[in-house]
Amino acid sequence: MSGRRRLDWLGLTPEPERELPAAVAALRASSRGAPPGPPPQALAAAERRRVERLILRGSRHSWLRYLAEVTDLVTGVAAGSRTGDPAAALLAGEVVLDHHHMLIGLPGPGYGRTARDRTALESAVRTLRTHTTTGVGR
Repeated sequence: MSGRRRLDWLGLTPEPERELPAAVAALRASSRGAPPGPPPQALAAAERRRVERLILRGSRHSWLRYLAEVTDLVTGVAAGSRTGDPAAALLAGEVVLDHHHMLIGLPGPGYGRTARDRTALESAVRTLRTHTTTGVGR
């Protein structure tokens, strides 16, 4: 590989860029004591700017670090060790899990590196689906 930056990770799917900012902002807000629900617009805008910076100037490594942070938020809500809106956690968990499954098609260590997060997200998503379907945790 030449000294050029690898950009193949950017072509996976647009869902993380579109759907994660609002969901992650809601999860971060609820961990600060805000009630579950849509986050204040300022928090969602800040999260959107963070995602845009990662996509425009980040690397695959920094993007996967961000998704690991999101995984921690989601799994914390699913386990009950973190407060948060189960619907936002479910959306974020499904988006990141789909992203991580698609990494198998890219060169490099991304798929293997996210194996532990995939396992944790699969369990969290199952739990959150049950909670959001039955109304538990709302």
